[in-house]
Amino acid sequence: VQLQASGGGLVQAGGSLRLSCAASGRTFSSYAMGWFRQAPGKEREFVAAISRTGGSTYYADSVKGRFTISRDNAKNTVYLQMNNLKPEDTAVYYCAASLSMGVADVYYGYWGQGTLVTVSS
Repeated sequence: VQLQASGGGLVQAGGSLRLSCAASGRTFSSYAMGWFRQAPGKEREFVAAISRTGGSTYYADSVKGRFTISRDNAKNTVYLQMNNLKPEDTAVYYCAASLSMGVADVYYGYWGQGTLVTVSS
């Protein structure tokens, strides 16, 4: 499966962005999807994950209550709605696909190219 992330940009603290990740290739609904991020000088970290059907979601504590992951299997797309953004959310955001839902990046075999989110204070 090929993944293409988009929707990043520059936003002020307290603002919102919605990231999208469009998938092509193999059956999108066969994969759990995740979002990860990597800030400058830091390791990549888990942000959110969603099951194949969208019935289960999981979030990192740092984004819980502010970010929402969702998917539209008819459109082969997963989304990350980010509200109340903070400067510490600044990072390159990656979408990824996995045969099983998890928080560790080693479970994800397919990755998008990343989209930069910059939150100014």
